[in-house]
Amino acid sequence: MTLAVLTARIGPAIPDRDADRLAGDLTGALRAAGISAVHRLTPGDGEAVRLRELARQAREAGIPLLICADNLVAHGSLLWTLATEPAGRSTVLVAADPSGELKEDRGRVVAAPPGGGTTRYLGAMCVAPAELPLLEKAADHPDMLAEMLADGFVPVATRVRLLHAEQVTTEADLAGARDAVAAVDEDAARLRLAVKEQDDFFTTYAVSSWSPLVTRAAARLRLTPTAVTGLSVLFAVAAALLFWQASRVAMVLGGVLLYLGFVLDCVDGQLARYTRKFDAFGGWLDTMADRAKEYAVYAGLAAGAERIGLPYAWPLAIAAIILQTARHMTDTWYGALHDEAAARPSPAASGGVGARLTAASVKAQSQRGSVIYWAKRIVVFPIGERWALIAVLAAFTDGRVTLAALVGFGLLAAAYTLALRSLRALSMRVGVLHTVDTMRHRDDGPLVRSVLSRVGAGWPLPFAALFTVYAVAAVAATAAAGPGHRPWVLALVVIPVLVCGFPARVRHDGSLDWLVPAALRAAEYLTVAAVGLYGPVPPAVVFLLLFALAMRHYDLTARMEKGAPATGAGGAVLGWDGRVLLLVTVALLGQATVAAVVLTAAVLFTFTLTAAKDWKASR
Repeated sequence: MTLAVLTARIGPAIPDRDADRLAGDLTGALRAAGISAVHRLTPGDGEAVRLRELARQAREAGIPLLICADNLVAHGSLLWTLATEPAGRSTVLVAADPSGELKEDRGRVVAAPPGGGTTRYLGAMCVAPAELPLLEKAADHPDMLAEMLADGFVPVATRVRLLHAEQVTTEADLAGARDAVAAVDEDAARLRLAVKEQDDFFTTYAVSSWSPLVTRAAARLRLTPTAVTGLSVLFAVAAALLFWQASRVAMVLGGVLLYLGFVLDCVDGQLARYTRKFDAFGGWLDTMADRAKEYAVYAGLAAGAERIGLPYAWPLAIAAIILQTARHMTDTWYGALHDEAAARPSPAASGGVGARLTAASVKAQSQRGSVIYWAKRIVVFPIGERWALIAVLAAFTDGRVTLAALVGFGLLAAAYTLALRSLRALSMRVGVLHTVDTMRHRDDGPLVRSVLSRVGAGWPLPFAALFTVYAVAAVAATAAAGPGHRPWVLALVVIPVLVCGFPARVRHDGSLDWLVPAALRAAEYLTVAAVGLYGPVPPAVVFLLLFALAMRHYDLTARMEKGAPATGAGGAVLGWDGRVLLLVTVALLGQATVAAVVLTAAVLFTFTLTAAKDWKASR
């Protein structure tokens, strides 16, 4: 449910009859967008007081407030988009304008420095409940949005693009705007707008060029986005099973099914945007399904390679899942850091290499379609390129070659993104992990939360990095020594675990502390790999445990990104600290496989139970 208010912006040059008709059109469009109540403010009736009161009512009810100027002529789809932001974030309606007073930064709207504007505000915005206090404070300010931006308001940009919207001041403006709106095929435009504007190279040219046809067909069949997500999972699982068969025909068919599954993976999001059927849990499910599908394919490739006698495929699959999960953690937290820097820039933000890299990145992004633009997007090895690589290499080579390529390109992408993002983060001089439940996103268990963190000393990132480095050394040492040898290597893991727990309560506001979750994930997963080598534990069991842990950790970040409910998501199974110590202890007692199987079952059971509970709560 959402409230809406029409603010008095129409001028005396437009007759009252036309003004009333325009207000009626806007009210109808807002109600069609699902607005529960529309209030119209008029000059001289205490507009600021009424607006502040409506904002207070919306805040207390926990619902958004959509504000629309009463001189706005726009397609109803734009108001629908404002009212149905997928993650429930605040959003404003803007149009591209080099002389505008605003600019976009990673899809967010911020105030532009003099001469640096890229967009113009069009008089409509939807304010999320958490940010309504900013609206209440700015209600009597002549430039309400500018005042809110100055107070830390960083809304999502809803851009006009293929549709039309403008604020009118004369009868001629009104007539021209209505003609411009009528000239656009709104349904066709909405279908094209359902495609992501900035996507990967492979997705843009090999999927989005024809996926809108599938999206329209799915809408006519009244399929839900979640149903399409389910179909994409079935295609990916079928591809994984074919890769397991490992015959040439099966590998080719698997590559084809993987591609078609990826098309459906794009269609579910397009369908959600086209029909505006969003819910936070649906977004969470899409994210989780993407990761589960990809890792199921890794397992299928490894099992198929093993089936035809190719060694080292499972170690490559294990390396791939560790690398990709750690990379995704850095992606999530760097994005959060960037948004934090846009919302609350540090006065100490510096120039130097980081600032120059940021400027170069912005310039490259502005050169849409150029070689440098696509090179920048391809080098990070996004999901479209990964799935294309898997489909092609699996069809023409084998599972081991495919996994080796994934690891190789993944390492290059990780090195590139880690180096450049770290330099840019240092120039931002802001932190982000301290703005959330830090221990929850560290995945700390009872040992760290209740005991070790009481020390309250140390440096979060250096200590987490130390654990990661030791885990890498442990993998190398156990691999070189062979199963059952050098037990002291595993026993000494207790030291970095203890050390990493000490600063858990320390404020994680360093410029690079956004790397802490990824470092802890990598350290835990590498320790699992070391235990697998020491046990020895069957590689497939090690992979399954890593899969379970990855789902647990993606669950944490996906709920944060998608605004999904988190009633039970914070309940870790022992936490990273407890899991590592338990696994190592039981492995040293000679029961590594038993420990891995039990821990896998516990993590998957808890994850599934929590997901089912919160899914039910969201209905």
